Amino acid sequence: MRTSLVLCIVFCTLLACMPSAMAIGGDEGWITIQCNVDGASVYFDGSYKGVINGGSLSVVVYTTGEPYSSFSVEKSGYTSYTGSITMPSAGETRTYYATLNPIPTPVPVNYGSIYVQSSPSGANIYFNGNYRGTAPLTINEVWPGSDTITAEMSGYSTYRTTTTVYSGQQSTVYCSLTPIVTTGALYVLSDPSDANVYLDGLYKGRTPITLNNLAADTHTLEIDHSGYYDWKSSVAVPSGGTRTVSATLNPMPVSSVGWIYVSSSPGGASVNLDGKAVGQTPYSGSLKLNNIQAGSHTVALSMGGYQTYTTSVSVSPNTVSEVSAILDPTSTPAGTGELSVSSTPSGANVYLDNSFVGITPVTLKSVGAGSHGITLELEGYQDYSTTAQVNAGATSTVSAALSAGPTPTQKSPLAPVMAFAALLIIGLLAVRSRK
Repeated sequence: MRTSLVLCIVFCTLLACMPSAMAIGGDEGWITIQCNVDGASVYFDGSYKGVINGGSLSVVVYTTGEPYSSFSVEKSGYTSYTGSITMPSAGETRTYYATLNPIPTPVPVNYGSIYVQSSPSGANIYFNGNYRGTAPLTINEVWPGSDTITAEMSGYSTYRTTTTVYSGQQSTVYCSLTPIVTTGALYVLSDPSDANVYLDGLYKGRTPITLNNLAADTHTLEIDHSGYYDWKSSVAVPSGGTRTVSATLNPMPVSSVGWIYVSSSPGGASVNLDGKAVGQTPYSGSLKLNNIQAGSHTVALSMGGYQTYTTSVSVSPNTVSEVSAILDPTSTPAGTGELSVSSTPSGANVYLDNSFVGITPVTLKSVGAGSHGITLELEGYQDYSTTAQVNAGATSTVSAALSAGPTPTQKSPLAPVMAFAALLIIGLLAVRSRK
């Protein structure tokens, strides 16, 4: 009886479990994956199923179970392959093909470089349109091939070229920039007209006047006329055009002074007016002597290696008188030498044996061989005196570092009174001693 009961319970349990087992298992089918690479791993919907062996892998699937929708095949060193799955019917085999391609090994690149220079230096350099810095510079890690180099600088035309870079080599690019030269003109008028016109310190003529072929830039324009105050301004010359400048001069009050404009060829000559040093002629333009009393004056120009030029000039009130000297070179007589005199600071008056001979720095020619006294004088500095030995056919040098002069001591306003009192006391004592 007990045995029959146990068998009944087992049979009932098998009946209860049978539907569940049929639902999980169901009818079988097969999915075969064929691949060109053995050892590749196969996955169904991300679930590992095995590896390719002998070119294929067959996987048992149950048609009544959860269906698969995709498969993938993978192996290190190869590209992965993914495909779709259609579930087979009971007893059916479905075959899918996967081809894996090897991943190419990167070929190491041997870069090149480009060394870029520019004339003038400092140009902005662009590599294939990208800014890299200012020349000179080296552009590293450049792929072999053709590249474009561009150089730009304000005031110059853009320079562009193509260069070829080879593996492991440096290419050199030299960018020679061309200045952008533009010119314009000025038409200068004045009231009153017939005034002197100076551009950047150089005399150009009288108004009205047109000044052509001027650099398109800012220039200094000065206009003067006898009896009028000078007119001076900065003017911009337009590129390719003409600018009109009209200057109205203001009359000067009647006075007893005028001006002397002194120029020399060559420039750099020391100028004396009535025996007093007044400066040096510039290398271009004129030395302007202002507030010169009306009357006759003596102007002397001296320069080492040239004969002294002396002339008399008459100055009228509110009038510009001009002295234009062409200096004649001197030959060095036998038994003479040269004496080069300089000072720190420069601009000191130079006296040779108590005679004024120029302003430092100056080279004195045709100085007699022997010993000479040299004195340098500059306002605000102590006088400097020395003795120089000049040898025939040679150049002697005097170089002086001038010392600042002492600050003048202010005299007490009581000094004259005290001096007078002292004299009075001395006189009284003298009278008393006689008695």
